[in-house]
Amino acid sequence: MTMRKVMIIGAIEAGKSSLVRALCQDDQPARKTQTLEYHDWIIDTPGEYSENPMYYRSLMATALEAGTLIMVQDATRDRNYFPPGFAHGFPITPIGVITKIDHPAANVEKAVSLLRESLPEGEIFLTSSVSKYGIEELRARLMQGR
Repeated sequence: MTMRKVMIIGAIEAGKSSLVRALCQDDQPARKTQTLEYHDWIIDTPGEYSENPMYYRSLMATALEAGTLIMVQDATRDRNYFPPGFAHGFPITPIGVITKIDHPAANVEKAVSLLRESLPEGEIFLTSSVSKYGIEELRARLMQGR
């Protein structure tokens, strides 16, 4: 049986690449993702793909390589970059992840509320790539789905 990958989507600077590095136990600093990047069992997507509807087809096509979708919402943002119900457009299991929960400007309750507009049901994990809060729980959940 082929192990299915996990695809991560979210806005520019939402913490996707830092999350990937934390999940892969890579302590190197994150850098801007310019194109689709494959990290062992994770597909990291550029933020532009989530922010620009012109790239939605690319996300949908890439999702065919994955078994799980992670939708990232930055806890320091006051807007949702995904359209309402966006998770329903993917043929794979969606999971929500709130990043930067320990940032001084974080509003976790607001971030969860924003993400729920696009991911009406399903699990949401609270994480910090700095303190590693929630990373092990998320990794364990993702390994179940593979």
